[in-house]
Amino acid sequence: MDKEQYLGVSVSPYTYDEIIADLKKRIAAGEQSTVIAVNPEKVITAGRDPLVKELINESTYQIADGIGMIIASKLKKGQLKERVTGVDMMGRLLQFAADEGHGVFFYGAKEEVVRTAKEKLEAKIPNLRVAGYANGYVQDQEALVQAIRESGATLLFVALGSPRQELWIKENMPKLPNVKVFQGVGGSFDVYSGKVKRAPAFYRKFGLEWLYRLMKEPKRLKRQMALPKFLLKILVQK
Repeated sequence: MDKEQYLGVSVSPYTYDEIIADLKKRIAAGEQSTVIAVNPEKVITAGRDPLVKELINESTYQIADGIGMIIASKLKKGQLKERVTGVDMMGRLLQFAADEGHGVFFYGAKEEVVRTAKEKLEAKIPNLRVAGYANGYVQDQEALVQAIRESGATLLFVALGSPRQELWIKENMPKLPNVKVFQGVGGSFDVYSGKVKRAPAFYRKFGLEWLYRLMKEPKRLKRQMALPKFLLKILVQK
């Protein structure tokens, strides 16, 4: 399935299940894969920053994390069927790892957050094997990479914020040949640890998480202006 382009940024028109099925084949073939979430704010940033655009477009899967991407696809008569959020993609990948017997490694966030996320996920997902974890304040990067390598983990989740996490993944992928799936997960550890509450199911179902967050944090208004700006650019481009 061909990727779609929005203002020069690639987006994969895959569902959660299609990504998992494709990843299973790639792991079996010994290939490394990267997963990056794409939303209107990130597309606008990519328009200003060539490095961000490069990091997105070089990824194996650019998931449509944001209702704005689905609206844009409809405007362009594209093939995006559903939102594929970063936090839910991580959940699906963890279940996949548990089912297939793959070890996972968590890197990023504060010590208490990543440790609590690890403990809660182990309690929630039977057979999940967290091979190791490290907070986002590790100074000795060489020792960290060695620890990840020695853990035997097949999937690595990096929570350093974007684009820092994607830069870290790009730099360290060649040093971690046993890791086959890399995902930059932003604030997902905060969600899985319980520190941050997700929007209620109603808001998630209709792609209104942005509205819920805006009501909780009005200071996000400036960031949320990326959505109308993005859609206007799509319409003009069309």
